[in-house]
Amino acid sequence: MALNCDPSTRPSGCDGIDSISPRSVPSGPMNTPRMCGIRGATCLEHDDAAEMSDAVGELLGRMLEVNNVAVEDVVSVILTSTPDLTSAFPAAGARAFGLVDTPLMCAQEMDVAGALERVIRILVHAETTTPRDQIQHVYLRGAEVLRQDLQP
Repeated sequence: MALNCDPSTRPSGCDGIDSISPRSVPSGPMNTPRMCGIRGATCLEHDDAAEMSDAVGELLGRMLEVNNVAVEDVVSVILTSTPDLTSAFPAAGARAFGLVDTPLMCAQEMDVAGALERVIRILVHAETTTPRDQIQHVYLRGAEVLRQDLQP
């Protein structure tokens, strides 16, 4: 529902806005950055903190590189790991990679019977001008089996 303010009787707080509606916000030119999600996953050979840090850094680097996203354009990151990974937080690898002032959140994946083991998944929220259908999601170190539909 739109809020309509008659300029002659405009209540306090309208500040020159004639109407407010989620659909009234212009989309802007095609080169205007917008928030987009970029997915990725990687597998570890062992539950090892150093290997985890390396794998997270490798994955983040590849995700940003192939999508032409600078570290400054990363808004926030969600990192998950399977229940068999307990040696470290994946976010520690993201900090080591250089996301020092980016909000990060870690969570544990559901423990599903038969699921791929020792997996770290990442969802990067970033500002980009790349259209959503051209975003490249990245799967490394055996995690490619999670999204065979994305493999060449």
